[in-house]
Amino acid sequence: MRITVFGAAGNVGSRVVAEALSRGHEVTAVVRNSARFPQLPAGAEARVGDASNAEDVARLSAGQDVVIGATRPAPGSEGELVKATEGLLTGLAGTGVRLLVVGGAGSLIVPGTGGATVIDAPDFPADWRGIALACNAQLAACRGSSEVDWAYLSPAAMLEPGVRTGSYRLGGDELLVDADGNSAISMEDLAVALLDEAEQPRHRRVRFTAAY
Repeated sequence: MRITVFGAAGNVGSRVVAEALSRGHEVTAVVRNSARFPQLPAGAEARVGDASNAEDVARLSAGQDVVIGATRPAPGSEGELVKATEGLLTGLAGTGVRLLVVGGAGSLIVPGTGGATVIDAPDFPADWRGIALACNAQLAACRGSSEVDWAYLSPAAMLEPGVRTGSYRLGGDELLVDADGNSAISMEDLAVALLDEAEQPRHRRVRFTAAY
């Protein structure tokens, strides 16, 4: 497949690029600044572009099978996330190119709470609230699009660098927890889940989640 990844030098994006390359896909790795080219996995075609710029999105996704949005703004710039998602949706509208968006867990429903979401929890970290709210708006932007074949992947509550096991569980709008009540997945296995979805689509214009 021909895959374009926006946010390709980030924590998740770089792992998505590496996973896609390991499967033999042709990957265009997009960053906003060429100074980040050395951070990209070897084998990817490095390009400069901005996900919030619909013209950049259209140019860098022409002829591609899938576009993956893995951008993450710096603290204090959370509003950029929605602009990036809107740019991706506008740039891909009517093209037939599939869009996979790496989102957040804050809007997932906590099991057994009667509909309360992760961000509603009393112990939800205050310093995560800004990005969680931005991710909620990001999901809303996707759900408002009818011209793009999108899917939105919410990770588990804890998403950290780790190891690639190749194993995970899938869910919908509810937070996945293990027998001990923990919700976690490594960035490496989130990349596995995302590439599995790219290769064998199971979710169209819906949000899904992955966790151990």
